[in-house]
Amino acid sequence: MNKLIAIIFSLMITSSAIADEWPHENISNADFALEIQDRAPINIIEEIDNSFGKIYFFTNIRNLQGQSVTHRWIYNHKVMADVVFDINGPRWRVWSSKNLWPTWLGEWTVEVLNSNGEVLYKKEFNYINK
Repeated sequence: MNKLIAIIFSLMITSSAIADEWPHENISNADFALEIQDRAPINIIEEIDNSFGKIYFFTNIRNLQGQSVTHRWIYNHKVMADVVFDINGPRWRVWSSKNLWPTWLGEWTVEVLNSNGEVLYKKEFNYINK
């Protein structure tokens, strides 16, 4: 019995440590990428030059099944797009994309909002002149 308790305690500590590394308790991964393959972000970036016209934002959502999540794309304090996803399982991978004009230089932000419009997480990338 003591061995079983020790195993359960070890699993609880490991699970807690992994969750502490997540960007948010309901988001285990959030990245900008140049492409999505097999439901995973490929060529993750934090800055991109304006020779690229499209970028993806990938989010791995945890434990929000039955709710919706929004990717809100913001540029110059203006909402450029809201993309809403229904979360249908305990782990749900979603991504949105934005076509960028070469003149839309500067900082972009994507906010991840829950069903109540609360910001769960936000991340920025820089769109720079080539």
